[in-house]
Amino acid sequence: MIAINQLTVDFGGFKLFENISYNIDAKDRIGLAGKNGAGKSTMLKIIAGLQQPTSGTVSIPKGYKIGYLPQHMLHNDTRTVFEEAEQAMVEIKELQARVDEMNAELAQRTDYESDSYMNFLSELTEKTERLSMMGGDNYKAEIEVTLKGLGFERSDFDRKTSEFSGGWRMRIELAKILLARPDIFLLDEPTNHLDIESIQWLEDFLKSYSGAVVVVSHDRVFLDNVTNRTIEIVLGKIYDYKANYSKYLILRQERFEQQMSAYKNQQKMIEDTEKFIERFRYKATKSVQVQSRIKQLEKIERIEVDDFDTSALHIKFPPAPHSGVISVKGKHVTKAFGDHVVLKDVEFEVPRGEKVAFVGRNGEGKTTMARMIMHEIPFDGEIVLGHGIKIGYFAQNQADLLFPDDTVFDTIDRVAVGDIRTKIRDLLGAFMFSGEDVDKKVAVLSGGEKTRLAMVRLLLEPVNLLVLDEPTNHLDIRSKELLKKAIKEFDGTAIIVSHDREFLDGLVSRVYEFRNQKMKEHIGGIYDFLNDRKLENLRELEQRKAPQKTASAAPQNIEAKSADDNKNGKLTYEQQKELSRRKNKAEKAVKETEQLIEKLEAEIAEMEEKMSADSSEAMKLLSRYDAAKRELDDAMAKWEKQSEELSKL
Repeated sequence: MIAINQLTVDFGGFKLFENISYNIDAKDRIGLAGKNGAGKSTMLKIIAGLQQPTSGTVSIPKGYKIGYLPQHMLHNDTRTVFEEAEQAMVEIKELQARVDEMNAELAQRTDYESDSYMNFLSELTEKTERLSMMGGDNYKAEIEVTLKGLGFERSDFDRKTSEFSGGWRMRIELAKILLARPDIFLLDEPTNHLDIESIQWLEDFLKSYSGAVVVVSHDRVFLDNVTNRTIEIVLGKIYDYKANYSKYLILRQERFEQQMSAYKNQQKMIEDTEKFIERFRYKATKSVQVQSRIKQLEKIERIEVDDFDTSALHIKFPPAPHSGVISVKGKHVTKAFGDHVVLKDVEFEVPRGEKVAFVGRNGEGKTTMARMIMHEIPFDGEIVLGHGIKIGYFAQNQADLLFPDDTVFDTIDRVAVGDIRTKIRDLLGAFMFSGEDVDKKVAVLSGGEKTRLAMVRLLLEPVNLLVLDEPTNHLDIRSKELLKKAIKEFDGTAIIVSHDREFLDGLVSRVYEFRNQKMKEHIGGIYDFLNDRKLENLRELEQRKAPQKTASAAPQNIEAKSADDNKNGKLTYEQQKELSRRKNKAEKAVKETEQLIEKLEAEIAEMEEKMSADSSEAMKLLSRYDAAKRELDDAMAKWEKQSEELSKL
């Protein structure tokens, strides 16, 4: 358990935290909530020991292992992907060597009744259990499973990390933390550079993990799926909710309403007291009562309203100029970078007024297609914009096009027209520019701040086709909701490259999946697509059995049909039989391994009970206990591989 005691952080007279106390228990799944600047990332750094508080303490048990993933990091690019991931296993190698050394020593000792022997036995048991929990000799298989889960192909393992983008290198760092099996994960925006499949894999990993998790994320679905406790940081204080993010929002609203009611009552009491003091201040007969009321006011602990309601803030895109029926169309589009083909002979069509999503694993061509639609990069084939189309484009490099000498306010004032000019400060506030921030020069803004400012500016431009590449990466949940509402009400066309399921849910009606050099169209929303993909993943590709002919169908007809099915990408009758046979065999293997795991777990539990009850029995059972733990590790690794093979079938 980690105990945070009376934590205070003071930045030049401004208290980010003030006397905060709470505990993190062994299996907690905590989401840190609060507006940008509330101190969520600072809290993670303090727990990780990377930043010292002004006062207060963080109590961490001896030997407690912390895995911390920051938003931004420096990378070591001298190793391959696999070698870099293997750095997380240094402790396993050292631990294995120590366990082997201690087992050899144990075989030589005969002082069974001594305190020294019992302490030695306790240390060996602890280290053996730790080694078992961390994967033991199976760590290479575990590295492979983890890297593949985060989107790497086996062919990537021997590539230098310098060949990958910052987002992919962040995945390597995440893999190292996951492989190190810390007692607690501290994850700061872990989903920003992951695609949907990798986010779902990470969710499954964290949900089944035996340690604690504290996460900062603007991905609402990720928080709901992973966390069961929410700690909100507001005005230097915290509120602790035993609930995931969506339930926390309901509880927070209830707290806000109670707080507002108490605030109004207190303000009424203060107003009445001040009127009494003012009325009778100079009357000698009332001097005692007046002094009493003055002291009463001085002692009152003023109620602060923690949050404020921006629901009335309503921002819309300007009306879309009239355009043709088709916004953009692609024919025979092919794009390669050197020998690496990203897209091959792709065709697509986006009708006017549609809101569509580009999804798929990183590196499959989503951003490349967005840039080709903008004609920023060369390609083969044809991409045609519809009549009268005017594009509003948002990408990371858009932030670099802002004027560095302009202030934040001036940047928006340049493009704002009409009534919206009276709400510029409200709009900037919704996108986390408040107070003196609006007077900052663009040149001194961080990359994330520039990105958000570019998004605000885009909200004000009259266009009829929006092309948005990962627009939510630097937005908090409230800002994302504002943007989502504005896009839904936009009467033009929108193409959105995103991995944010909650943002896309209810927003898009068509999904283009980028996979295997193609764009596959899915009609429906993002969860319709995900359900379809889940079915496909279970069978590798969803295959429908061909309608069987009558029993008298001639062999040559089957062969003819097989040829046609192969042309259409379907399985032949013989292939279906072979697939069914392999699937049954794989299911049987998984079941047998699961039964073995259950047997070993029961045997280990029984031995642990006996060992804890009788120290002399512990000595007799230790050798079998270690062997059973190793067998269980092997069985678990075997089960993972078998399950992966089954899911492919």
